[in-house]
Amino acid sequence: MTEQTATSQFATTISSDTRFADLDLDLSLMKGIEALGFESCSPIQAKILPYTLEGHDAIGKAQTGTGKTAAFLITLFNDLLANPVEGERYLAEPRAVVIAPTRELVMQIAEDARHLGRFTGLSTVTLIGGMDYAKQLQKVNQRPTDIVVATPGRLIDFLQRGDIQLDRVESLVLDEADRMLDMGFIPQVKRIVRTTPRKEDRQTLLFSATFSYDIMNLAKQWTFDPITVEIEPERVATETVDQRVYLLESRDRLSVLQNILNSPEAKSVIVFANRRDHVRKVYERLQKKGIECGILSGEVTQAKRTKTLEHFKSGKIRVLVATDVAGRGIHVDGVSHVVNYDLPEDPEDYVHRIGRTGRAGTTGISISFASEDNAFLLPDIEALLGLPLKCTQVPEGLINS
Repeated sequence: MTEQTATSQFATTISSDTRFADLDLDLSLMKGIEALGFESCSPIQAKILPYTLEGHDAIGKAQTGTGKTAAFLITLFNDLLANPVEGERYLAEPRAVVIAPTRELVMQIAEDARHLGRFTGLSTVTLIGGMDYAKQLQKVNQRPTDIVVATPGRLIDFLQRGDIQLDRVESLVLDEADRMLDMGFIPQVKRIVRTTPRKEDRQTLLFSATFSYDIMNLAKQWTFDPITVEIEPERVATETVDQRVYLLESRDRLSVLQNILNSPEAKSVIVFANRRDHVRKVYERLQKKGIECGILSGEVTQAKRTKTLEHFKSGKIRVLVATDVAGRGIHVDGVSHVVNYDLPEDPEDYVHRIGRTGRAGTTGISISFASEDNAFLLPDIEALLGLPLKCTQVPEGLINS
């Protein structure tokens, strides 16, 4: 990952009047922020950091791209640096834990932590399923660990085997709580939380894109006298994305997709489908048509997913076919097109998908296929967007005669 790619993860929204230099941060942490080229906080950072830096718990409502990752990482780093451990430290006893629902998101958070904390001397370890357990254990035991970033399942594995202890955790971050709820991870997360100190004895930060009753109930259980910060995007869908909806028959979707991918302006494309089998089917058919592409879904091994994502980021492959879960951690600048091969059943996923393009001040194109079997999903998407989507017939050049 280039430094430019990494910096885009910290604040892709407008800046506020609050400067990082005004927050009295540790000098080594400030050096990392300055090296990434940031001077002013994003809105969520400006609202939440004055409280979290003082040790308060917080509940943040924020979409991807608002700078929330940096908000909690800055909080963790600054606290760890301001309160060094006195006396002997033990292996496999992290001081801070970040839990996120997908492997890709965990890897992205850890990558951001490495860039942000490069001058701090603090260590970050990643624990995810689908990767070599022994190698991850070796990293945990290599030196005293400061921050662990993990998926719920793999962290449970380490706890059950006695390979990690969370009784000395000072800070706990639960990222994308709504997604963890949707994916059925909450029982695992509850088990993890129970192994950490009481909520009165740790700092807990919870982030979610939605504040449902269930999410607020969990927040009440896990946080102590928290402040609540809500950041609503100025528009649900970014103005830098040209949103197009093509009306077509299901049988024509593959040929239209192929013609889009063969167009010269389609330089870097993510194709989203709703299910693993749909993703596999589209991937295999594109390969047969001579279009080199990568696949990201839950059925693909983590090692292969990591390699595929690296190839996509570097430009070795220009087409990625993905499910929503696997695509959750895709933060790549320069994506020219997003294609919704299937319209998402959850309108929030539409916003997330098209947010993969038009990033970091660039423009992008999203193309959604509306067919006889899924066009009924459009009204809910339009209701969330607060605007109608213009539906057109497929341009003549994209339809095979």
